[in-house]
Amino acid sequence: MSKRTEFHFSPNREPHRDYTKALLKKHPEIRKLIGKDSSTIYYILAITIAQITLAWLLKDQAWWLIVVVAYTAGAFLGHGMFVMVHECAHNLLFKKRYLNTLAGMTANLAQVFPASVTFQRYHIKHHVFQGILELDADLPSPWEANLVKNSTIKKAIWLLLYPFVQISRMLRLKEIKPIDRWVVTNWSVQIVFTTLVLFFWGPSALIYLLLSLFFSVGLHPLGARWIQEHYLTLDNNQETYSYYGGLNKVAFNVGYHNEHHDFPSVSWKKLPKIKEIAAEHYDNLASHRSWTKLLFMFLFNRDVSLYSRVIRKNRGKVSFNDPSKPDQELFDKKKVLSEV
Repeated sequence: MSKRTEFHFSPNREPHRDYTKALLKKHPEIRKLIGKDSSTIYYILAITIAQITLAWLLKDQAWWLIVVVAYTAGAFLGHGMFVMVHECAHNLLFKKRYLNTLAGMTANLAQVFPASVTFQRYHIKHHVFQGILELDADLPSPWEANLVKNSTIKKAIWLLLYPFVQISRMLRLKEIKPIDRWVVTNWSVQIVFTTLVLFFWGPSALIYLLLSLFFSVGLHPLGARWIQEHYLTLDNNQETYSYYGGLNKVAFNVGYHNEHHDFPSVSWKKLPKIKEIAAEHYDNLASHRSWTKLLFMFLFNRDVSLYSRVIRKNRGKVSFNDPSKPDQELFDKKKVLSEV
């Protein structure tokens, strides 16, 4: 049994900024992939309408049918909403930031909990300060890792309750301003939407949406995505992993995580093209082919725990002047090209 009681420490800064420069120098044609894709809004609308329609259809159905549909169709639709919120967080739809924020709030509607604006605020810091406990909300808190350790049952409960776990991490990231008018707007919109669902369709419809949310990020093969991205499951010297399995087709290529961290200003549609262009780099990295296999590995392999993450103190040369700004300017096209 693994008795690891601390995270893996790296003295280096996060690695992807250097990879971006090196890959652009070797493959300048990747520059053409950087940019917005406004057509993503149609996917947001389609997924949201589909999920709301299912909630309406299930409002008077038996509880077991609600659970089954939520674990199957609902989980995939819910996960798709997360990916769309993620695209909006990177401002990859429209040139004006507020339009991306509004699109993210639309994708957030059927997820019940108001999360899109807060996710935008914290997620960009994850890219810039990967591995910094004070700034990276993707990292487990020390209390999480100590509580769960490598227990199969505790890991399962932790994954099932992952939405609550993510919320708890906000208390750790004191350098980031948690509330502004956009956060309040996001909360207000969600409260109104949730109230309308409950009033007109009843608790069953709301329960379906909630179950879809928890299955989409929790104890489900799709939930393994959160383990896939940065947990040291295959190589302790590699802290970011991609997934190249078939579920990428219904998960909007979110498995291309190394590619995304290297080029966060490239939209989801073009991530496979990055791998194709720079195959000599990405083919030599460890990667996953099955989220289902990874889910069981995480649960039952005692050598994989919440401590299987890289942390660092080195923030590189990136300054942190205003905690309320998402540092998106660090990844815009002109900035990336000027540094190569």
